[in-house]
Amino acid sequence: MAEKGGVGFRMGIGYDAHRMGDDRPLILGGVKVPHPQGLLGHSDADVLVHAICDALLGGISQGDIGRHFPDSDPQYRDMESLLLLQKVVELIEKRGFGVINIDATIVAQAPRLAPYLPQMEAAIAETMGLEKGVVNVKATTTEGLGFTGRGEGIAAYAVVLLEVR
Repeated sequence: MAEKGGVGFRMGIGYDAHRMGDDRPLILGGVKVPHPQGLLGHSDADVLVHAICDALLGGISQGDIGRHFPDSDPQYRDMESLLLLQKVVELIEKRGFGVINIDATIVAQAPRLAPYLPQMEAAIAETMGLEKGVVNVKATTTEGLGFTGRGEGIAAYAVVLLEVR
């Protein structure tokens, strides 16, 4: 149950990063993006959705995605991250919160993600039962700096605003 006293809003921030690897599809925001490598991880390694899940869980003071969906549990092996997001949405709704908006950034040197961002926003919004305009996804590079700049991995950040319902 949501706290009824005090301010009726909560914020959460999420971050995730995964390394690139062969023989995996690149899934970002629930969208398969053409690229010779994908992200390595226990589930489908969708860093964008994982960052959003962490932001939502943080906003309701419920830890992070690893607490709820541990990589030591075989039932989450290769699972679509949008299914994990559905479970997180059920949890925040059960606790009496609703999403006002989501703002997220993917950090990747390659591939070029701009053409896929509207599809990602739509997939996330649909999964969460939100209007499309509530979800904003951006992409940026690091101008060749760091692990993302060298193409070794992809990272994502997400911020959410929640309200007591």
